[in-house]
Amino acid sequence: MASTTGTGSPFEIVPRIINKKNYYTDFLKRDDQILAWRLQEEEKRNRMTKAARDKDRALAKSVDEGVAPEDVIATAEENVAIADAEETELLGTKTIVIHPGSQNLRIGLATDALPKTVPMVIARLSTKTEDEEKEPLPKRADDDFITEYNQMANDFKINRRNNKRRVLPNSRELVTKWNLSTPPETISEHNDPMRVDWTETDKKEYFVGNDALRIPQDSRPKYELKRPMKYGWLNENDYSDKNSLLRDFFLIIEDSVQSIVEGPRESYSCVFIIPDLYEKAFVAEILQHILREAGFSRVCFIQESLAATFGAGYSSSCIVDVGASKTSICCVEEGMCVENSRINLKYGGEDVTSTFMRMMIFDKFHYQEINLNRRHDWLLAEELKQKFCTLDDSHISVQLYEFHLRESGKDTRKYQFKVYDEVMLAAMGFFRPAIFDHSDKLKGRHSLLAASEDLYDGRPNDPMSQAQLAVVKPKDANATNPTEATIKIENKHLQIAETADTPKSSSSPAGSPEPQQAVEKEEEQEKLPIMPLDQAIITSIMEATKGDERKTRDFFGGIMVIGGASKTVGFNFYLEGKLRELQPQLAKEILVGPPPRELDPSVLVWKGGSVFGKLRGTNDSWIGQLEFDRLGARMLNYKCMWAW
Repeated sequence: MASTTGTGSPFEIVPRIINKKNYYTDFLKRDDQILAWRLQEEEKRNRMTKAARDKDRALAKSVDEGVAPEDVIATAEENVAIADAEETELLGTKTIVIHPGSQNLRIGLATDALPKTVPMVIARLSTKTEDEEKEPLPKRADDDFITEYNQMANDFKINRRNNKRRVLPNSRELVTKWNLSTPPETISEHNDPMRVDWTETDKKEYFVGNDALRIPQDSRPKYELKRPMKYGWLNENDYSDKNSLLRDFFLIIEDSVQSIVEGPRESYSCVFIIPDLYEKAFVAEILQHILREAGFSRVCFIQESLAATFGAGYSSSCIVDVGASKTSICCVEEGMCVENSRINLKYGGEDVTSTFMRMMIFDKFHYQEINLNRRHDWLLAEELKQKFCTLDDSHISVQLYEFHLRESGKDTRKYQFKVYDEVMLAAMGFFRPAIFDHSDKLKGRHSLLAASEDLYDGRPNDPMSQAQLAVVKPKDANATNPTEATIKIENKHLQIAETADTPKSSSSPAGSPEPQQAVEKEEEQEKLPIMPLDQAIITSIMEATKGDERKTRDFFGGIMVIGGASKTVGFNFYLEGKLRELQPQLAKEILVGPPPRELDPSVLVWKGGSVFGKLRGTNDSWIGQLEFDRLGARMLNYKCMWAW
């Protein structure tokens, strides 16, 4: 048979032609044709009908009893208000708020003052432990690290002299010599008052949270520790299949839910907090699990930055959320995230921990065999970071510290060590991220969970913002005016990593040009977003304000820093100084502050989710079982408060 297409195929290719009749219908063009809207209106009508019937009954009863009608109406309205208040309180006691992070899960009832914090880790029976499968962390110093480290040290020395700080010429040599020549002191376990209670395994299939972290590294049988979430993404690099990854992620949540929920799950609602720049496929999986496997009656989603403003009680602010392995920035205006201001940087407190240990090893730290892939070493490194790292240079000098290394089945070792500028240079990595190790952060990306794609043209359609594009593809400009949307980026402080197989744009239909903006979005989504924190904040604000001077001043004067990694001593003051250096004309307006009322910055987002979960009447974001049964994840188009 002769080919009709010229390609060797005996079948004719039918061109994709839009059915023009669809343009002349009103299908799904009116609110009353949308299921979500109809169900909301039905609920409102039922509530109004019930209130009217109660009022009529009360008036009929008042006639028999000789009571004035106006008194009956006032009493009925008061009873409605009391019932609404009781329903709101009941709603909070039956609402679970879930905020998963790369390092910790925050979970609790909306009425709880503080959430339950659970390490986002799971340990499963295995033939190998995690330190046997992976190379030791942190990576030992290479030429690039040594060069950047020495450059940072020299710049820091110059800066201290300019600030009239005393600088000893041989400080680093003093530290190195002491650390090299001071061995640890051994303390028998029964003489250690702070000895650790290790988890007894008893061949249990898995452990979650703190129990998983306290399994001895040499336990029999062996357990492998995994973190299903990292860098704000699902950790696809450490898993071989999608089902195992999702199973572990939801198992950590489910284990925590069981300790909170009493009674049937069908009577509980769930508020789930997601990143500002989320992945649609991941959110759809969460929706499926919450309503199907977990069995909650309904669920709603809220973005992290918006939840932070709910928790702080602000209507507008520039939210800077510094987490364990990601840092997000977003401007919130009048209760909505400004879409083009959203930035998600792939570094956080864990990068500071790793870099601090890397610097200490380079400076002859006596515990040279430290490996952050071992549980006790990781806990030790986090403890040292929290105790000693700072961004306040007024206390930087050669100082002597100590720590205790506790390992299961071995005597405690007491180490003494000296530090100089390492405690500050590691934390300064937020502003010079080239010192961090970014080499493995894109490994396994989209190997298990494919990116969401547009139904019609097949292009990735996960949310992207102009600010995020400016991070992964910065524009070099000499702009210093606050109304200009770009700032100068120094290449030596910027690291952009790309996957080896960045996907090419899908082919367009014959005769139709491919939009340049769509091509850019697709190519940039697979780059690692890394930029100095101060420059990223300016980029976010400039994209949010688009040249509006009043808004620019408002956002610079309302920067709120949250997240566990923001607890570093001097963080806010140092960030404020860096912003004033970049924007001297706004120096008086720039204000970086912590959450109000002494709220813990690491749980503020969860707190905002609990406030959101108790809203009644104004919250139309709930997705119920009936809606999900009929439309599935498509309900997110109608129920999210932002453009899905």
